Amino acid sequence: MESGRASKTALGVAIRRAAHQLADQPPVLDDPIALRLVVPGYARRMERAMHRVGRDSRAWMAVRSRFAEDQLARSVAGGVAQYVVLGAGFDTFAYRNPHPGLRVFEVDFPATQAAKRSILAEAGIGEPPSLSFVALDLEHQTLAEGLAAGGFDATRAAFVCWLGVIPYLTLGAFRSTLESIAQLPAPSGVSFDYALRAETLAAPGRKAFRGLSRRVARAGEPFQLLFTPQELEAEVSRAGFQRCDQLHYVQLNQLYFSDRADGLKLSAAVSARLATAWVEGAPSR
Repeated sequence: MESGRASKTALGVAIRRAAHQLADQPPVLDDPIALRLVVPGYARRMERAMHRVGRDSRAWMAVRSRFAEDQLARSVAGGVAQYVVLGAGFDTFAYRNPHPGLRVFEVDFPATQAAKRSILAEAGIGEPPSLSFVALDLEHQTLAEGLAAGGFDATRAAFVCWLGVIPYLTLGAFRSTLESIAQLPAPSGVSFDYALRAETLAAPGRKAFRGLSRRVARAGEPFQLLFTPQELEAEVSRAGFQRCDQLHYVQLNQLYFSDRADGLKLSAAVSARLATAWVEGAPSR
């Protein structure tokens, strides 16, 4: 990403999440705030995102956020009171947070964060007192350093949502960030998505991935980091996590898209996976 420029892909994700609220009923992710963020200024892009050919993309953007928020709810029930939205983009959880006492930290590239806060102000959406903004470029500063400056308590467990970021990072930044999360006390965890290497994909997935790769490269945010499921498992273990659960599109369809009258579901063109890694004992030092 170019220094000083807000992420174009983050805005694209927000538009698809908003389009999901209108085009797919009932929504997998109930997010009325998303509409207030993007509808006024992006009507043409919203119309394109609501088209039938955009169903796969809408479904993926919605389900990955829903999945992460479900894992968060599980953590909150276990006593976790800190939530880090890493690479927050235009995520809206903090503005519809259903968990009293949960402190939310939105971490993102400074220019993207500034653009979001401007849009929030224009939409009349207040910043709740439970929310802290942490401006951070993971390629130049560690997550631990950024969170410490933002008032995060590293001696207490936290849950981290890390969506739509990993493919754009260098391996060094990815490993440093994963290690920072693994150093948190149990029962901390992180839900994230990652892009699969082409050789692991069926033909529809390879085709879709080539198209997506071209689009994000044209936006100035090319993919850099891809994994096989086995490589991802090794990275998570290397960082110090005790357990990692991965879900592919078939499992996500069973969990979130069964028995829908509109037929909305993920297809074989999905070129990514969702995973959650857990700290279950004392972190390694």
